[in-house]
Amino acid sequence: MEDVQKQQADIAMPIDRVGVKGLRLPIIVRDRESGIQHTVAEVSLSVDLPAEFKGTHMSRFVEALEHWSGELDYNTFLTLLEDIVVRLQARSAHVRFVFPFFLRRNSPVSGANGMMDYTCRVDGEFRDGTLTFTLGADVPVMTVCPCSKAISDEGAHSQRAEVRIRTRFTGFLWLEDLIEIGEQAGSCQVYSLLKREDEKYVTERAFANPAFVEDVVRAAAHGLDKHPKIHWYRVEVESFESIHNHSAFAVIESRE
Repeated sequence: MEDVQKQQADIAMPIDRVGVKGLRLPIIVRDRESGIQHTVAEVSLSVDLPAEFKGTHMSRFVEALEHWSGELDYNTFLTLLEDIVVRLQARSAHVRFVFPFFLRRNSPVSGANGMMDYTCRVDGEFRDGTLTFTLGADVPVMTVCPCSKAISDEGAHSQRAEVRIRTRFTGFLWLEDLIEIGEQAGSCQVYSLLKREDEKYVTERAFANPAFVEDVVRAAAHGLDKHPKIHWYRVEVESFESIHNHSAFAVIESRE
């Protein structure tokens, strides 16, 4: 049958990335407590396209996923990207997995048990035989404004913030390490289940540890700097301000 995609493009211009996104796929990820965890990822796959080709073969992305093991780690991710490059006759390929990662958390006083979910992601780019592999986690925390606390007779404004960590590293890195670094950076971590005695503890702990968005991003970056396996990171903190109709944010990116 005629291969229309390989026909000459009307406008001879190379495309950096072309592919598919919004695919959902069951995957298996490493879990420090139980060994493995089953979850569902939203997947994006793309390749470069030379100027002379009209289009790429979109079905081959799905075929590559169908032949993939479904267990997410560095080696299987590399295998998937190499397969995409071969199937689509490309020079480079990019894959992104975004998925919820679940951890059981005990409330700080009552010990009540609840499941927390964290949005995690893996990005990989395979170019000229080299894989660039990035692991990340989005971690919710609570913050209390130091300025508000200092100038107010009663209370201070508090809000939820999100610590978004992206890393490159050597060896193996647990998602739990990134989540713990993010949680330790805020005024207090957040929980899915709190009894009254837990609410009292969380509120008092947060007010005893007020933090600007700048404080949180610095604390997270400091934690990432100290991790022996991480050699590059980007951390962004967004504070969903409770007294403003906008967010505050701060970013630190290390040199690799």
